[in-house]
Amino acid sequence: MSERLDSRIDERITQRYAVLSPQERRAAETLLEHLDDLATYRSAELADLAGVSKATMSRLFRSLGFSDFDEVRDHLRALRSAGEPRRLDGASTTVDHLAHEQESLRVALESPALGEVVALLAGARRVLVVGWRNSHPVALHLRQQLAHARGDVRLAPLPGQVISEELADLAAGDAVVMVGFRRRPADFGGFLTEAAATGATVVLLGDPTARRHAASAAYWLECPVSSTLAFDSYAAAMSLVSVLADGVLSTLGRAARDRVADISASYGRLAEVE
Repeated sequence: MSERLDSRIDERITQRYAVLSPQERRAAETLLEHLDDLATYRSAELADLAGVSKATMSRLFRSLGFSDFDEVRDHLRALRSAGEPRRLDGASTTVDHLAHEQESLRVALESPALGEVVALLAGARRVLVVGWRNSHPVALHLRQQLAHARGDVRLAPLPGQVISEELADLAAGDAVVMVGFRRRPADFGGFLTEAAATGATVVLLGDPTARRHAASAAYWLECPVSSTLAFDSYAAAMSLVSVLADGVLSTLGRAARDRVADISASYGRLAEVE
């Protein structure tokens, strides 16, 4: 397949726009206006919206490298699966969204490795939590929760910093939690390999698209983020963080409870929280 046919539909339209007929341009503009809700239309309805014939709409699809309207939909679903904000299935009801979230949470909390990861995070000498882009808020929350239950929990990368310095102190007995939801940095796999080479035990927490990296980690925690809405949902991921932190708190027992009390007392002395 040529480079043009590997590109996104909007890029294909831009590349072909100059050679499209006036009617095909009208059809292309209508297609661009409705990329987020194509599933609610049939090809004939899109043609009516554009004020062109069904044959013109079909010619446009072929000109862009698609055999038919179904292939256009498949192309857009592939973009959504890669993490691009896009609603493909029309308006989502509250019931639909709730059911989808519940299924994502079920998958996350039924991981067979969950108990072993809790034990690892409770017993490690130090814990490094790593997350870029959309994964960073989840990593930040995990670090914050774990830091209440135990000491020496670090977050990387910090603003304006690179990651290599954080690897220098890692060794056997340490744990690294790599949070890797889709739209990861290009060299995510390389960093995962580098982290494992330090001797630390690596946990990979990510959506199903990260499964191809799971072989480089000692533990794999799958947590879907796909949603019935245009944007990914991290509700299940945040719940999984709470379960992990709660497990560590329970495992460490009195020592963790004393640490929580000390932190709360410090909050009071410094008037940091209400």
